[in-house]
Amino acid sequence: MIVAGALTLLTIAGWASGRLPEHVVALAFFVLAVLFRVAPASVVFSGFTSSALWLIFGGQIMGIAIRHTGLARRIAEESARYIGTRSYPAVIAGVVTLGVLLSFFMPSAMGRVMLLMPIAVALADQYGFVEVGGGRNGVLLAAAFGTTVPAFAILPANVPNAVLLGAADAHGIAIGYLEYLALHFPVLGIVRAIAIVLILVALYPARLPTKRFEPGPRAPLSRDERKVALLVTIALLLWATDSLHGVQPAWVSLAVGVVLLTLGSGVLPPRAFNEQVGYASLFFVAGVMGVGAVLTHTGTATALGRTVSSLLPLSPHRHGLNFASLATLGAALGLLTTAPGLPAVMTSLVGPLAEATGLPLRTVLMSEALGYSNILLPYQSPPLVVASQLAQVPSRATAGACVALFVVTSALLLPLDYLWWRLLGWS
Repeated sequence: MIVAGALTLLTIAGWASGRLPEHVVALAFFVLAVLFRVAPASVVFSGFTSSALWLIFGGQIMGIAIRHTGLARRIAEESARYIGTRSYPAVIAGVVTLGVLLSFFMPSAMGRVMLLMPIAVALADQYGFVEVGGGRNGVLLAAAFGTTVPAFAILPANVPNAVLLGAADAHGIAIGYLEYLALHFPVLGIVRAIAIVLILVALYPARLPTKRFEPGPRAPLSRDERKVALLVTIALLLWATDSLHGVQPAWVSLAVGVVLLTLGSGVLPPRAFNEQVGYASLFFVAGVMGVGAVLTHTGTATALGRTVSSLLPLSPHRHGLNFASLATLGAALGLLTTAPGLPAVMTSLVGPLAEATGLPLRTVLMSEALGYSNILLPYQSPPLVVASQLAQVPSRATAGACVALFVVTSALLLPLDYLWWRLLGWS
């Protein structure tokens, strides 16, 4: 237990510090865990057999195909036609909405960032926001936050959700697409998107110039674009109806990815697959899952969970306080583990936490999203950092928006979310 705890702290410190790439830290964890015989190899490398890994892998293939065929840019540019030039708040709201909609079509947050940020820069230029600050920051951060933060409420839309899916699967619990969406999206998705718009308009006020945005002419869909659009639509339908057919989102994602790979070089040529699949993120996810498996196997998680439970004001008869305590615990641990690593650490504590709160294991698992989606600083969300770098937004501006959203979420959205959970019978 001591060795497992020390190795876990070392690994988490490596991820939190950012001194080394996340996948390098994960590989170092694999090596040290095996060399010191902390757990059997089947436990250390169990992340490679988790559904989370294959959800991300299939999602990456879909994202590459969407970008390669030009369908993603077409979707973004077509959506931009409806943003218009009515007012600056309307533009910010339109860009945030575009980011949220892309979260349903592209499972990879990093892929959405790579697609959307160049278009957001072009939009800022078209609207006349050419200088850093003010309206330009507002438009660019609307794209960055809009496509990363509300996506925490959409199951296959980012890495932390996928890790949670795999962790729940390890406990014998299958999380459904619609089940997750109904619980989290109304508040953590829709209401939080509205909060993002209001915060950005308040922090970076501006007025639209008289120059109007003129989109280019529409071109017909190519054959490859139609193929990819059809497959993505099928994937969305299968994700939305998983409670009927019983196929997990991970296997839907992987199946669609395999079909895309077999459709010919026009849709996804071998070179694009070899060069654009993010193997680093796959190793990172496997490492995160391995940390949780080692903590559970050695009993370290149980000991830590009992200690944490004794420090929190948890009680089977205090539902509101339990909800707040779980959200606070997740937000605090997220500062150390970052959003992708938090589900693995929190999942190792769900057993003792469920005992202390009297809540079902499923409810405690779902509460992890309250913590890893409440980001205080940008480093906790790698796609958000990449988005800011691509758009050359000052780090201070990104951090300011993060802090403001954290305060609004903690003070207003989480209490509202608690009422929603009570209404649905989850708390």
